[in-house]
Amino acid sequence: MPGYSHFFSKEEHQSILDAIRIAEKKTSGEIRVHLEDHCDHFPEDRAAYVFDRLDMHRTAERNGVLFYLAVLDKQFAIIGDLGIHERVGTDFWSSLRDILESEFKQGKFKEGMIACIDKMGESLSQFFPYQGDDKNELSDEISTGKI
Repeated sequence: MPGYSHFFSKEEHQSILDAIRIAEKKTSGEIRVHLEDHCDHFPEDRAAYVFDRLDMHRTAERNGVLFYLAVLDKQFAIIGDLGIHERVGTDFWSSLRDILESEFKQGKFKEGMIACIDKMGESLSQFFPYQGDDKNELSDEISTGKI
Protein backbone atom coordinates (compact mmCIF):
# COMPACT_ATOMS: atom_id res chain seq x y z
CA MET A 1 0.00 0.00 0.00
CA PRO A 2 1.46 3.37 -0.98
CA GLY A 3 2.33 5.76 1.81
CA TYR A 4 2.23 9.53 2.09
CA SER A 5 4.45 10.12 -0.93
CA HIS A 6 1.74 8.68 -3.18
CA PHE A 7 -1.35 9.51 -1.15
CA PHE A 8 -2.33 12.44 -3.37
CA SER A 9 -1.67 12.55 -7.09
CA LYS A 10 0.18 15.60 -8.41
CA GLU A 11 -3.13 17.07 -9.54
CA GLU A 12 -4.78 16.43 -6.16
CA HIS A 13 -1.75 17.88 -4.37
CA GLN A 14 -2.01 21.02 -6.50
CA SER A 15 -5.77 21.28 -5.90
CA ILE A 16 -5.18 21.21 -2.15
CA LEU A 17 -2.46 23.86 -2.39
CA ASP A 18 -4.81 26.01 -4.48
CA ALA A 19 -7.55 25.57 -1.85
CA ILE A 20 -5.13 26.69 0.89
CA ARG A 21 -4.12 29.76 -1.09
CA ILE A 22 -7.74 30.68 -1.85
CA ALA A 23 -8.75 30.22 1.80
CA GLU A 24 -5.82 32.34 2.97
CA LYS A 25 -6.91 35.17 0.66
CA LYS A 26 -10.00 35.47 2.89
CA THR A 27 -8.17 35.46 6.21
CA SER A 28 -4.93 36.27 7.95
CA GLY A 29 -5.11 32.71 9.34
CA GLU A 30 -2.53 30.17 8.28
CA ILE A 31 -3.45 26.67 7.10
CA ARG A 32 -1.04 23.75 6.76
CA VAL A 33 -1.33 20.07 5.89
CA HIS A 34 1.11 17.43 7.11
CA LEU A 35 1.22 13.82 5.89
CA GLU A 36 3.12 10.89 7.31
CA ASP A 37 2.67 7.14 7.18
CA HIS A 38 2.30 6.16 10.83
CA CYS A 39 1.18 7.76 14.07
CA ASP A 40 2.86 6.29 17.14
CA HIS A 41 0.67 8.26 19.57
CA PHE A 42 -2.86 9.60 19.74
CA PRO A 43 -3.34 11.59 16.51
CA GLU A 44 -4.09 14.81 18.42
CA ASP A 45 -0.87 14.46 20.42
CA ARG A 46 1.16 13.79 17.30
CA ALA A 47 -0.51 16.72 15.53
CA ALA A 48 0.35 19.01 18.45
CA TYR A 49 3.99 17.89 18.21
CA VAL A 50 4.09 18.48 14.44
CA PHE A 51 2.35 21.85 14.94
CA ASP A 52 5.13 22.87 17.30
CA ARG A 53 7.93 21.52 15.10
CA LEU A 54 6.56 23.46 12.11
CA ASP A 55 6.62 26.63 14.28
CA MET A 56 2.93 27.14 13.65
CA HIS A 57 2.54 28.77 17.06
CA ARG A 58 4.70 31.69 15.90
CA THR A 59 2.02 33.52 13.92
CA ALA A 60 1.29 37.06 15.09
CA GLU A 61 -2.35 36.32 15.94
CA ARG A 62 -1.87 32.68 16.99
CA ASN A 63 -4.16 31.68 14.12
CA GLY A 64 -2.53 28.64 12.53
CA VAL A 65 -4.43 25.44 11.72
CA LEU A 66 -2.90 22.04 11.00
CA PHE A 67 -4.54 19.15 9.19
CA TYR A 68 -2.52 16.09 10.22
CA LEU A 69 -2.91 12.76 8.39
CA ALA A 70 -1.23 9.43 9.19
CA VAL A 71 -2.19 7.79 5.92
CA LEU A 72 -1.30 4.14 6.48
CA ASP A 73 -2.82 4.14 9.96
CA LYS A 74 -5.94 5.89 8.63
CA GLN A 75 -5.84 8.48 11.39
CA PHE A 76 -6.09 12.25 11.33
CA ALA A 77 -6.38 15.27 13.57
CA ILE A 78 -7.20 18.92 13.02
CA ILE A 79 -5.79 21.39 15.50
CA GLY A 80 -5.72 25.14 15.73
CA ASP A 81 -3.71 27.58 17.76
CA LEU A 82 -5.08 29.38 20.80
CA GLY A 83 -6.24 32.46 18.91
CA ILE A 84 -8.56 30.36 16.76
CA HIS A 85 -9.76 27.92 19.38
CA GLU A 86 -10.80 30.73 21.71
CA ARG A 87 -13.13 32.04 19.01
CA VAL A 88 -14.55 28.96 17.27
CA GLY A 89 -14.95 26.52 20.16
CA THR A 90 -15.18 22.75 20.32
CA ASP A 91 -18.26 22.29 18.11
CA PHE A 92 -16.44 23.83 15.16
CA TRP A 93 -13.60 21.31 15.38
CA SER A 94 -16.11 18.47 15.66
CA SER A 95 -17.91 19.64 12.51
CA LEU A 96 -14.63 19.71 10.57
CA ARG A 97 -13.72 16.26 11.84
CA ASP A 98 -17.13 14.94 10.79
CA ILE A 99 -16.75 16.32 7.26
CA LEU A 100 -13.28 14.85 6.88
CA GLU A 101 -14.28 11.49 8.33
CA SER A 102 -17.34 11.20 6.10
CA GLU A 103 -15.40 12.01 2.94
CA PHE A 104 -12.46 9.80 3.90
CA LYS A 105 -14.74 6.81 4.52
CA GLN A 106 -15.91 7.19 0.91
CA GLY A 107 -12.32 7.37 -0.35
CA LYS A 108 -12.73 11.06 -1.22
CA PHE A 109 -9.51 12.28 0.36
CA LYS A 110 -8.91 15.32 -1.83
CA GLU A 111 -12.56 16.35 -1.64
CA GLY A 112 -12.58 16.05 2.14
CA MET A 113 -9.45 18.12 2.50
CA ILE A 114 -10.73 20.84 0.17
CA ALA A 115 -14.15 20.97 1.86
CA CYS A 116 -12.51 21.43 5.26
CA ILE A 117 -9.98 23.95 4.00
CA ASP A 118 -12.80 25.96 2.38
CA LYS A 119 -14.84 25.87 5.60
CA MET A 120 -11.78 26.88 7.60
CA GLY A 121 -11.12 29.86 5.31
CA GLU A 122 -14.75 31.02 5.59
CA SER A 123 -14.80 30.65 9.37
CA LEU A 124 -11.44 32.29 9.93
CA SER A 125 -12.44 35.24 7.75
CA GLN A 126 -15.04 36.16 10.39
CA PHE A 127 -12.47 36.36 13.18
CA PHE A 128 -9.26 37.05 11.29
CA PRO A 129 -10.20 38.91 8.10
CA TYR A 130 -7.63 39.31 5.37
CA GLN A 131 -5.87 42.66 5.51
CA GLY A 132 -4.28 44.37 2.53
CA ASP A 133 -0.86 44.23 4.15
CA ASP A 134 -1.15 40.57 5.23
CA LYS A 135 1.93 38.48 4.72
CA ASN A 136 2.00 34.73 4.45
CA GLU A 137 3.60 33.78 7.76
CA LEU A 138 3.83 30.03 7.08
CA SER A 139 4.51 27.93 4.02
CA ASP A 140 1.46 26.68 2.14
CA GLU A 141 3.33 23.57 0.99
CA ILE A 142 2.17 20.20 2.25
CA SER A 143 4.82 18.89 4.62
CA THR A 144 5.56 15.19 4.78
CA GLY A 145 7.36 12.51 6.75
CA LYS A 146 8.46 12.16 10.33
CA ILE A 147 9.53 15.41 11.88
